[in-house]
Amino acid sequence: MQVHGSVYRNVFECARRVYATEGLIAFYISYPTTLAMTIPFQSIQFASYEYFRKVLNPRGDYDPKTHVLAGAAAGAIAAAATTPLDVIKTLLQTRGVSPDTRIRQCSGLWGASKIIYERHSVAGMFRGVKPRVLSNMPATAISWSVYEYFKSFMNSRDEANVEML
Repeated sequence: MQVHGSVYRNVFECARRVYATEGLIAFYISYPTTLAMTIPFQSIQFASYEYFRKVLNPRGDYDPKTHVLAGAAAGAIAAAATTPLDVIKTLLQTRGVSPDTRIRQCSGLWGASKIIYERHSVAGMFRGVKPRVLSNMPATAISWSVYEYFKSFMNSRDEANVEML
């Protein structure tokens, strides 16, 4: 339904039509690619966040500015690094509405990557990198900030409970 010019009025109508025209496999066609993208994204994000957090705040104190900056940087790096897999995933998820027979018949990560590379070279693998980076930066900055806030809050409660004993 996110494809430009979608004719579907709601998600149920869309799902019925996709199932009728492409079968059950259409709902899972990009699942292996999504996993192949999510695992490195999260790994890069966690490692980058820890690196920037330690560089910006070597003492490790609770500092919202540090968590926002480190989170934003980590999100940007992870998003940029995994953009090729996101491009492949998007081709697979939207293949059913493509007028191109080769794309409609594409059945997985390797086939999609071959189509993208043949038609657009390496640049094609990074289509949309700027909006992807820009959308992930605030999302990861907020996520890490909230995580660090609650971690600090829980630690302060634990310390207060220990003092009461």
